Amino acid sequence: MNRDRLFSQLTAHSGPFDIAIIGGGATGLGAAVDAASRGHSVVLVEQSDFAKGTSSRSTKLVHGGVRYLKQGNVSLVLEALRERGLLVRNAPHLVHSLQFVIPSYHWWEGPFYGIGLKMYDALAGQLGLEPSRWLTRDDIIEQLPTLETKGLEGGIVYHDGQFDDARLAIHLARTAVNHGAIALNHTRCVGLMKENGHVVGVKAECVESGAQHEIRAKCVINATGVFVDDVRHMDDEKAARIVAPSQGVHLVLPREFLPGDSAIMIPKTDDGRVLFAVPWHGRVIVGTTDTPMEHATVEPRALPDEIEFLMTHAARYLTRDPRPGDVLSIYAGLRPLVAMKNAESTAALSRDHTILVSDSGLITITGGKWTTYRRMAEDVVDHAELIAGIGVKRCVTHELMIHGGDTLLDPRDPLAVYGSDAAEIRALMEKEPEWAGKVHPKLDLTCAEVIFHTRHEMARTVGDVLARRSRCLLLDAQSSMSAAPRVAALMASELGWDAATTAHQVERFQTLACGYILEA
Repeated sequence: MNRDRLFSQLTAHSGPFDIAIIGGGATGLGAAVDAASRGHSVVLVEQSDFAKGTSSRSTKLVHGGVRYLKQGNVSLVLEALRERGLLVRNAPHLVHSLQFVIPSYHWWEGPFYGIGLKMYDALAGQLGLEPSRWLTRDDIIEQLPTLETKGLEGGIVYHDGQFDDARLAIHLARTAVNHGAIALNHTRCVGLMKENGHVVGVKAECVESGAQHEIRAKCVINATGVFVDDVRHMDDEKAARIVAPSQGVHLVLPREFLPGDSAIMIPKTDDGRVLFAVPWHGRVIVGTTDTPMEHATVEPRALPDEIEFLMTHAARYLTRDPRPGDVLSIYAGLRPLVAMKNAESTAALSRDHTILVSDSGLITITGGKWTTYRRMAEDVVDHAELIAGIGVKRCVTHELMIHGGDTLLDPRDPLAVYGSDAAEIRALMEKEPEWAGKVHPKLDLTCAEVIFHTRHEMARTVGDVLARRSRCLLLDAQSSMSAAPRVAALMASELGWDAATTAHQVERFQTLACGYILEA
């Protein structure tokens, strides 16, 4: 996947594309994979990096949504459980089963949650993971030695999926390109092309060079997440806003706060949300919040109240109370919830996806979640085929292997998330032994991976590497800041940066990373 080569393909393309997609998060990339694998000509533009926004800032779970059962939204749970099963099967290098424990501190909680989880198991059907079961107090203490035991009665264990969200996004981009799509990061949509009141393409600008491109297409899909209303206003400045952003914040703690292989799930916190403490890449993620936000920003920041909420609840359920100095990173993401009249809070807004078609033919898709990205893509491409008049072709993504998924490595292998690409990274290490070294003693990222990210995964900034190709910024923000000069030097040798550009890249990333550090 080479960005210069893809731009050359864009320039050489004659006639309109079948489908142009704006937005390179889970939804846009999923749509690109779906449309390209059906045989359509596809171009996708993303103003920043793939999964720069919400799609790299999740709780890292592929799940049906246990709490939606309580709300009576069985259809949403049923669809998500089916998609969870397909994702485990189609991206086995990136998605795996994870054991969750729901501790019970009141006698009635065990039967109450146990019945719900048995229904959860049943809805998953043949695509289910392992069945839920009861645990005694001693069983839970053995599995979760750092869980608060005062008042502990017992609990329930169930299984859901876990994944690396930004890595999946990169593999989706590669899957789309493998099927003939043109996927361009750092390429912003600056306007829509119209003829006779109909949208006929996208005006795009390369952020690096400033080069302008008019991309003609038979259909345009707006898949920009929390920013879909901005694109809709390019089409119709009077269009009513449909997205109400909700912020979710996560703290990242050292592994000793939750040793072992089990996650903790608290079904109901003080604000009615679900709280997770999840082991991930040798760390522990604690989240999340649900805070209505007036405006969407590219780089959202955690609010003091959100930080206090998570720190307080972590202390309530863990024997060791985390202090600000323990927090390795803190990150925030915005959910593109679809606004409904009379909704009193963002928790009451729709978690399902919505597709709108404007009078000009612009298709907008928003809402949903990572777990159902494939289904969302199928739905929106079905719409696009009708709007564009390009013929109806069968969706094949139910059984389509995601790039890299045909090779499984030992989960303990640091390169396991690359799947079949791991061999190429190891070949780089053999060719240049010094590249086998880490960019920082506290990070698992090797120099060879940085070279690979730059050559084959379209990493164009230090942030692309440290935040999304690897997850260093989320795992240890301070160490990532220290690693930035080494990463920049490696990228400079590949991309031809001069000294000034290299220094700017380091400064830019370190400024960004400061927002992920919780002041002690």
